[in-house]
Amino acid sequence: MFELFYPNHYVNSAYEIPYRELYEKGIRGVIFDVDNTLVPHDEPADTRAKRLFETFRDMGMETCLLSNNRKPRVAAFAGAVGTKYIYKGGKPSVKGYFKAMKLMGTGPRNTIFVGDQLFTDIWGANRSGIDSYLTKPINPREEIQIVLKRYPEKLILWFYRKKCRKEGIPCI
Repeated sequence: MFELFYPNHYVNSAYEIPYRELYEKGIRGVIFDVDNTLVPHDEPADTRAKRLFETFRDMGMETCLLSNNRKPRVAAFAGAVGTKYIYKGGKPSVKGYFKAMKLMGTGPRNTIFVGDQLFTDIWGANRSGIDSYLTKPINPREEIQIVLKRYPEKLILWFYRKKCRKEGIPCI
């Protein structure tokens, strides 16, 4: 019923995903949402985010930010962490996801997406054929339009967790 919104993986944080293992399995690109995925909403890139992107560069992994936010926000964050970016990405439209893969030189089979919202981030990634990682939001303080989406997300995540338990799949 809600499967199109189900993430392939549900994790506490973007910082706990085993990126090196994914690289060894053939993943060559990571598309990230920014706000409440990597840092709290509208916060600048912190040391942890900068180190994460440095790790990707050292590994040879391509990265791209895909955000529905405006250029000043996304460009500043991308500049601080040293990555490609797409602003006003139109998520959940698949166009931004395919544009990000083109910028990285990857495709759906060797790219993952990491984000904190089901109705934009995960739905778009799933529709694009990309393996999706849903993270818990970093900060509960969010814009009203996002807060309102969190209520139906809770219902979908309840069904998702029920499916995980039934199938013996680990999820938070």
